[in-house]
Amino acid sequence: MKKVFLSFRTSIIAASALFAAAVLFTSCMKNKDDNMNIPAAGLMALNLAPDQQSVVVTLNGNLLTQTPLAFGSYNGGYQNIYTGERAIESYDYPSSSPLATTSYKFDEDKYYSVFVVGTSGKYRNVVSFDNFDSLSSISGKAYIRYINAITDSVNAQNVTVAGVTKAAPYASVSQFVEVNPGEVNIAVNGAGVDATRAITVEAKKVYTVLLTGVPGATDATRVQIRFISNGTLTDEGK
Repeated sequence: MKKVFLSFRTSIIAASALFAAAVLFTSCMKNKDDNMNIPAAGLMALNLAPDQQSVVVTLNGNLLTQTPLAFGSYNGGYQNIYTGERAIESYDYPSSSPLATTSYKFDEDKYYSVFVVGTSGKYRNVVSFDNFDSLSSISGKAYIRYINAITDSVNAQNVTVAGVTKAAPYASVSQFVEVNPGEVNIAVNGAGVDATRAITVEAKKVYTVLLTGVPGATDATRVQIRFISNGTLTDEGK
């Protein structure tokens, strides 16, 4: 049966702040005049650029982010967007200076994330396909993936999740992996980088770990391990 997300609840954990929101993503957009279904996808935007404290993201010139995103924040959850090839642009607000531009083809009833990464005038819009259809809610496991947004374009970081270590190039997004509910240890190590954190995950929930910051920094832009809970898996009809 088709997997769907219910009761989205997303939270991003920073050093001293917790941002939370609950949204429900429907698989189609309704035209209020004729009640016709319009194909739609779901998209979430996150600002992981340490030196950018006010970022807006647009799709074909239309705002995706209703308010500017501070470093380490996001747009509140998956939002309905039109499908097809879309131009994704990120800007420094209020100067309207462009940070990065890319394009991506969005498919109907699928979920995606766009991560704004980079520093010092070199930025990217990294788009990931959040393939929740490949995950099972029956096992009772939790699922974790990560993005390496630590601003080092040369050295890959060694990322350990639940005892499994893999090399993660800069700006790469891993696949979701199955883990047991409970406490999960996460570590990232590399050139000028050494950070660890334990997070608690729940059965049937899906998480994205955000590896952020500048190697060697000791201020608010230091390397940190943050995370969001993307939502809860369920089977249709159950």
